[in-house]
Amino acid sequence: QLQLVESGGGLVQPGGSLRLSCAASGGRFEDYTIGWFRQAPGKEREGVSCISTRGGVTNYADSVKGRFTISRDNAENTVYLEMNGLKPEDTAVYYCAADLLLAVQSMCSDTDHDYWGQGTQVTVSS
Repeated sequence: QLQLVESGGGLVQPGGSLRLSCAASGGRFEDYTIGWFRQAPGKEREGVSCISTRGGVTNYADSVKGRFTISRDNAENTVYLEMNGLKPEDTAVYYCAADLLLAVQSMCSDTDHDYWGQGTQVTVSS
């Protein structure tokens, strides 16, 4: 049973940066496609960025392209989301999710996944 724990959220001013981490345990991490999702108050959960099992393929929502970078370290069982140029509309609870050997684009376009973390709050405000 894979377990996921997010960290790195917080309060940041517009234009600032944060790096989120998603640490996994309890499974063969390298077999899982990982995605970052977010949910703002009153809105549906949406895919932000996803990464393939070995990190060679990535996918980004149009709203974060050029500002966010996803990466993974399979030796450390961790996926990162580097967020730069943060905007107030990026404010949300950010979750990571894992699914076994799922295509990256499919991972990001769907929210029905096997494993989820508890989420970390990101607030962008002056």
